[in-house]
Amino acid sequence: MGPLQGIRVLEFEAIGPGPFAGMLLADMGADVLVIDRPAAADLGLKRERWYDVMMRGKRSVTLDLKGKNAPEVALELVSRSDALIEGFRPGVMERLGLGPEAALARNPKLVYGRMTGWGQDGPLAARAGHDINYIALAGVLHAVGRRGEAPVPPLNVVGDFGGGGMLLGFGVACALLEASRSGKGQVVDAAMVEGASLLAAMFSGFLATNNWSEERGVNILDGGAPWYDVYETKDGKYVSIGAIEAKFYAELVSRLNLRSEELPGQYERARWPRMREIFARAFRARTRDEWCRVFEGSDACFAPVLTFSESRHHAHNAARQSFVEVAGVAQPAPAPRFSRTPGAVRRAPPARGEGGLAALSDWGFSASEVERLRSAGLGHK
Repeated sequence: MGPLQGIRVLEFEAIGPGPFAGMLLADMGADVLVIDRPAAADLGLKRERWYDVMMRGKRSVTLDLKGKNAPEVALELVSRSDALIEGFRPGVMERLGLGPEAALARNPKLVYGRMTGWGQDGPLAARAGHDINYIALAGVLHAVGRRGEAPVPPLNVVGDFGGGGMLLGFGVACALLEASRSGKGQVVDAAMVEGASLLAAMFSGFLATNNWSEERGVNILDGGAPWYDVYETKDGKYVSIGAIEAKFYAELVSRLNLRSEELPGQYERARWPRMREIFARAFRARTRDEWCRVFEGSDACFAPVLTFSESRHHAHNAARQSFVEVAGVAQPAPAPRFSRTPGAVRRAPPARGEGGLAALSDWGFSASEVERLRSAGLGHK
């Protein structure tokens, strides 16, 4: 099942955004076959597979990409693929004999997805980096943090996964749709620095109309407004409020049992510090769970600040079955949801080479062809 059922994706082993894109496609029904190294070659890849959530739903073969026969073996798989995902630095696949020119020559309809931090060209293209560097150059990191304090890295979700893997998955899906019409493949160049910038598109308009200050922590959406922030509760936990609209703000004030006349006006910025003090004092009077009961059924734009573990058991998430368990690991369920062709996690993360033999058969390789590929260095179980 899934809207991408029947699509074959060849994924080259990597960490972070590339596997995340592959997971998104696998969740939606694509048959994702990973070309793994015969053994984990560096610290970033030595984690055990059973809890590597981003490998769920996939199958694996192994191949030493620097081996004598590797290019031809890999291109045999490329010839049966609809899409390819790789996350090496620019030029690496070309040096391996597996760049877009060679791949598209073998399979003209192939969608060739490339995941990098800086993009395939430009002054920084060849340089190393990580999520924090990409979102820094995109302007996003500068905007996250408290007033007068240093920027705060927002985990690696903005660059690696939102601006990286999700962007690549979207790009591959778009190119697959176009290829189904034109019969021609193309290269998808997904750069995390550009993806992070794209996630912050709304703020471009705010800046153009002087509705956003580039000073941290003084705007409506960055914790500057006391009615869009987090507050500590009596038990040392936290709650979030986002009462931007006047009617939601009025509901917030009512649920806090405050009188509007004792508060500054909602948009009196000069008196926001006083409003924040009043809100903080009110929230410290009760525990997080007590406040959940107070705000039950309200439109005050309130939610408890949950840990990852707590979020799995919240009544709303449980009702929607927003989490699933795979190989003993609780994890987010596939999203978004489709009414007719729902996505699903079809299998647990594979060990190196696991499921490869069945995948080769499903991809149309005969028994003799499978044996020839095995003799040339392709490992499978």
